[in-house]
Amino acid sequence: MRFQIINQPNVKRKIQHLLGITTLILATSCSSIEVFKENTEIPLARPYQTFVIINEEVGMKGFSSQFLDEVVQIQIRETLEEAGLKYDSKQPDLVIRYNSNEDSRQRETVSNNNPYPYWGYRVYDPWRYNPYNTTTVSTSNYELLQVIVDFIDPAQDKFLMTLTGVTEVTNPKYKQKKVEKALDAVLSSFLSQNKSDQK
Repeated sequence: MRFQIINQPNVKRKIQHLLGITTLILATSCSSIEVFKENTEIPLARPYQTFVIINEEVGMKGFSSQFLDEVVQIQIRETLEEAGLKYDSKQPDLVIRYNSNEDSRQRETVSNNNPYPYWGYRVYDPWRYNPYNTTTVSTSNYELLQVIVDFIDPAQDKFLMTLTGVTEVTNPKYKQKKVEKALDAVLSSFLSQNKSDQK
């Protein structure tokens, strides 16, 4: 039986190249979501077993879109119920209120439109003027999206915390997905803290 000898340096190089490309694709396809914590008046000192969503009970909109409002309410309810909490509008352990900040912004991008690299076009005279070296400034619109969720202890009428998920929306048709991902990051952060404090 013959065994084929594999050139290990070439294999390692190919694997590193493939990993590099995969990392680059993931980095460019996923925009980051940051979660900020504030308004902590009291610590998570007991297990929270029931909750209510104030927005749903009093008809308070947290987003400019009614559709997004309903998406957020459903996601909060389903996520917390999957974690073992129960919805109770009469005597909840935990009160949840959500809001959003949908801020339209502009970003300037400066690009260099030089089809000839300096080492090729100006190799004989580096100080020579290059007519092809021009810069272009373009403007793009985006939305800075903040999904803000208050977690309140109704017995003490104090904030457990306010968690804000921040992301950017560059294409309106992907806004729902960005809202869902930001909210998922916020709820995951709360549930991990709630679980750790129950031990």
